[in-house]
Amino acid sequence: MEIHTVASFLDYHERIRQRTDKLVALVPADQLEWRCRPGSFSIGDTIRHIVAIERYLYAEVAAGRPSTYRGCGRDLADGPAAVLDFYWRLRAESTGIFRALTDQDLPRKCLTPGQGPIALWKWLRALVEHEIHHRGQLYLLLAMTGVPTPPIFGLTSEEVISLGTPRSTGSDAAHPL
Repeated sequence: MEIHTVASFLDYHERIRQRTDKLVALVPADQLEWRCRPGSFSIGDTIRHIVAIERYLYAEVAAGRPSTYRGCGRDLADGPAAVLDFYWRLRAESTGIFRALTDQDLPRKCLTPGQGPIALWKWLRALVEHEIHHRGQLYLLLAMTGVPTPPIFGLTSEEVISLGTPRSTGSDAAHPL
């Protein structure tokens, strides 16, 4: 996917964010810092990471500045109310930075933290991919704690199967993929 206008990026990014926002709203307060094993991200770490890296890495680099990302620990926001406040505050800050970009900025090169040049539109695409990756982690972490999660596009796998047409067993069997 190429990003040709800032407006199209903002619209797409907002729709991606809304799906993540739905999961963040489902986190039980007593499960916020649950982790599946020692040393892994907790649910809270994952939430803090999504917005901290968006704001302090992706938005800073998009604005032509170096990354100021320093992690996603509880020192940034501790407790359910503080984590939600941090989440929404950083979302708003990032949006403000992205809204200040122009369509003419999109092809310009920016420098990644590893000093690799990349077109800004590709950097913004990487931001979206990064969020989707961590949203997948949130789905898994919530499932591991027993929290029911919404289907991403409105239907569960079982509902899609029930609405589909049965496959033939002829030539399809020879080509399962």
